[in-house]
Amino acid sequence: MSKQTVLGRVTQLAKANINALLDQAEDPQKMLDQLIRDYTNNITEAETAVATTIGNLRMLEADHTEDVDAAAEWGGKALAASRKADELRASGAAGDADRFDNLAKVALGRQLQSEKEAKTAEPTIAAQTEVVAKLKSGLDSMRNKLTELKAKRDELVARAKTAQAQNTMMDAVKNIDVMDPTSDLARFEDKVRREEAKALGKQELAASSLDAQFEALDDLDTSSEIDARLAALKSR
Repeated sequence: MSKQTVLGRVTQLAKANINALLDQAEDPQKMLDQLIRDYTNNITEAETAVATTIGNLRMLEADHTEDVDAAAEWGGKALAASRKADELRASGAAGDADRFDNLAKVALGRQLQSEKEAKTAEPTIAAQTEVVAKLKSGLDSMRNKLTELKAKRDELVARAKTAQAQNTMMDAVKNIDVMDPTSDLARFEDKVRREEAKALGKQELAASSLDAQFEALDDLDTSSEIDARLAALKSR
């Protein structure tokens, strides 16, 4: 994965609008779970790529430091060889002096090469340093976004459980609502009322039958009285 691809992907994921995604989801909780899995995988992948980018930058910096140190070292050698050539020339050893001057030139050439390599690497190091800073910032944003996703998921699950508990409670309340003709309690009350009415009917029926029996008894007494009075009249 190239650094441009890593940077673009990290930036895109870090800027993802969670609320907008949830608004489009048929099942927000499932989508959040999937987003968390995707984010976790993407963060792991991005961390590996960013670590590689950082490692390459550190190698460039190490090479640059080595070139700078080499330039300084070759500069010191060139100075030492030049001074030695001056000493030899002053003592009349012109041949040896020329040999050390040539060594000084070789050292200066090596110094120039090392300085050139160090200078050439500096823009690349600067650019890589900027990229690494952006990648680190993007990773931090992704980690924050993952924390936000998990919090959203936990909040959503808690709200769903609360709503479910409320619905269960309301269903229970509905079942004991005496004003609800469809409730179990209302049906039981209606059944009791019917039984009570039936009992009253039986009582009334029983009372009616008893009254009829007493009325028959009264009629019998009246008939007997009449017969007795008739017998008394005939005996006179």
